[in-house]
Amino acid sequence: MTSTTLLHLDSSISPSGSVSHALTARFADAWRARHGARAQHRYRDLAADPVPPVRAAYDALGRRTERKGVLPLDDIGRLAEGPDEAREWALSRPLIEELRAADVLLVGSPMYNYTVSAGLKSWIDRVTFPGVHHDPETGEPLLRDTRVVVVAVRGGGYGPGTPRAHCDFQVPYLRAYFDRIGVAAEHLHVVTAELTRAADIPALNAFQPLAAESLAAAEAAVDELAATLQSPPAAAA
Repeated sequence: MTSTTLLHLDSSISPSGSVSHALTARFADAWRARHGARAQHRYRDLAADPVPPVRAAYDALGRRTERKGVLPLDDIGRLAEGPDEAREWALSRPLIEELRAADVLLVGSPMYNYTVSAGLKSWIDRVTFPGVHHDPETGEPLLRDTRVVVVAVRGGGYGPGTPRAHCDFQVPYLRAYFDRIGVAAEHLHVVTAELTRAADIPALNAFQPLAAESLAAAEAAVDELAATLQSPPAAAA
């Protein structure tokens, strides 16, 4: 029996009542129930256990690597000069390998100040080392078959046609990012829940019916994806 792996990332700083946590947990529970013994679920809470931000030594090693083209991970490690560069690579490589091993990546992304959280951004910076998501022999993207589910939660309304649509630097950024690292457009699924602060921000109280409608639609979309999302061919039974 071939296993299938879900890498589940949460990034909300809220210790309780997080809508993004609830939605990603809903997906993960349904996904595990569907796959049973085949399911491997790897979880990271990027707020409770943050990934260290990249430092100057990461940049130095990255630049040296990039000048040599796409390299195997072992070769990158051998390029490290000094303990600081070795430490930066030691922090990065396990996260890169974890992402490359995932059949499905589930990302809980609340909007903070119009964009992604600092915790999610630190993870993105760590795993986006030059060349690591392309095959050293062929140059082909290694994540082209990875299925990605982004659960984007926003306290206000930023959807198309809303007055603040132009302030959404969360979903467009994540779409551009996953495209950059080689995830195929047809394998990137974005679920949004809007106006999640409507009940506790007086200026948004009038939008509570729209908030409930948006959350219900997000829950339905998460349920459908968990029930129908196909694993990459290599991971199929």
